[in-house]
Amino acid sequence: MRETPVFIDGPEGQIEALYQDATDAKGIALICHPNPIQGGTMLNKVVSTLQRTARDAGFITLRFNYRGVGASAGTSVAGPGEIEDAVAAAKWLRAQQPVLPLTLLGFSFGGYVAANLGGRLEAAGEQLEHLFLIAAAASRLQDQSVLPQNCPITLIQPENDEVIDPEMVYAWSAALPRPHELLKVAECGHFFHGKLTDLKDLVLPRLSN
Repeated sequence: MRETPVFIDGPEGQIEALYQDATDAKGIALICHPNPIQGGTMLNKVVSTLQRTARDAGFITLRFNYRGVGASAGTSVAGPGEIEDAVAAAKWLRAQQPVLPLTLLGFSFGGYVAANLGGRLEAAGEQLEHLFLIAAAASRLQDQSVLPQNCPITLIQPENDEVIDPEMVYAWSAALPRPHELLKVAECGHFFHGKLTDLKDLVLPRLSN
């Protein structure tokens, strides 16, 4: 089964997305891509790896382009607007699958989006299954109160990240008062060159348990 192109009604117009259904799915997974100002799209190889990993774990998946990316309407702002786009994507996904538990995965800037989205969804009554923050933009998440409070959180941080300062992520993790998991990937840069299998090996068992 392949991903199906879909268009979602977003705050700035249509949102381009890829949806993959599954029979006897155990959950639904929404994946948020990196910074659109720096060329991030839903076809980013880390995002693609996360999608395939969730698929292999038996999840229905949705990835999408923020405003101004690909065929999504609007203009990229790399800020709160992208969170609004993610809210629209999550609502669409929830409308397709009203019952299955929801997991959020965000890479880089997408970690900022997924974290904020998780907090908003939880405040609206959604019980999240898990939040994965991959090489997340910790500098954008200094207000940790935006995070969801009741779901497991897994941070995966490349130790040789040239985009996101690993030490900032470690400090952010140390300051996070609630239980969470921090996984460090040795000899790995921001985009997981040559390490995508390692990333999958970390995420897959945590989706499958």
